[in-house]
Amino acid sequence: MSDVPLNTPAEISPEAVQAAVDGALAAIAAATDTAELKAARSAHTAEGSPLAALNARMREVAPEKKAEFGKLVGQARGRVNQALAAREEELAAAETAAKLAAEYVDITALAPRARVGARHPISLLQEQIADIFVGMGWEIAEGPELEHEWFNFDALNFDVDHPARQMQDTFFVDPTSRHLVMRTHTSPVQVRSMLERDLPLYVLCPGRVYRTDEFDATHLPVFTQFEGIVVDKGITMAHLKGTLDHAAKVLFGPEAKTRFRANFFPFTEPSAELDLWHPTFTGGARWIEWGGCGMINPNVLRAAGIDPEEYSGFAFGMGIERTLMFRSDVQDMRDMAEGDVRFSEQFGMVV
Repeated sequence: MSDVPLNTPAEISPEAVQAAVDGALAAIAAATDTAELKAARSAHTAEGSPLAALNARMREVAPEKKAEFGKLVGQARGRVNQALAAREEELAAAETAAKLAAEYVDITALAPRARVGARHPISLLQEQIADIFVGMGWEIAEGPELEHEWFNFDALNFDVDHPARQMQDTFFVDPTSRHLVMRTHTSPVQVRSMLERDLPLYVLCPGRVYRTDEFDATHLPVFTQFEGIVVDKGITMAHLKGTLDHAAKVLFGPEAKTRFRANFFPFTEPSAELDLWHPTFTGGARWIEWGGCGMINPNVLRAAGIDPEEYSGFAFGMGIERTLMFRSDVQDMRDMAEGDVRFSEQFGMVV
């Protein structure tokens, strides 16, 4: 039994070859996408197609006719393959153009809906804290984040061998001979305020500070503080306590209060750790450490040209990120620094 398909001509002839070519070209032209073209290719060039069957009959052709009929079938297959390639390129280009048209976006057009986003809760809380102290008659002061070592340490009574002045704790800026650091607290603004402003002095100093801390759930190498300073006649720890109690009540509710625990800071004497009684803390009301404070060390007053026999004052400092964690039950400080708008959106426009 012959292996030649039954629908093929009994013998090779120009008419049979032309009929096979015409059928293939018609199918190729009728293909409307690459899938249909693939089916036409299989039907008219693959094994079992009319052209393949004619080519298979070449073994039956007399030797003197093989060259003539071989050329005839070969040219026919060449025409079909050229037509396939041309139609494939045409259909592929059309499909690509259609896909691009479907995905087209006019970047110059106004968006139908704008995503407003939200201000960062750290900025909102910083402004609220500033409003509390402005409401008490204080001024708000700012200063450079790149600070001279004298303002950051010497004027604040830090000894030259104090651990905070080591490179493992502070970002020094090359060349170190210029004695420039990324400020480790906003206390240099307090020194500048004492040098530049008239007495009495009631100033709040919020801003960004830098320390070589790890980037983890409770530490950031760049964070924000608010520090306050008062210099006036007759200032005592009682004034400090009353000021901080008022701020705590505004920020954390009328039941909030503060307490002092003895500690040491170079720029205050006496010095205290500041604890906050947080009445709405998740898991129940409790005392939590909030910051540091104390009466200004006489050496700091002298560095600013103020007579400690005539004037006294107090200073305090707290972290705004830490305050936000207490107020809003934020578990990971890294959420405040990673720039995900979804974190800010949950606070809306009011902290």
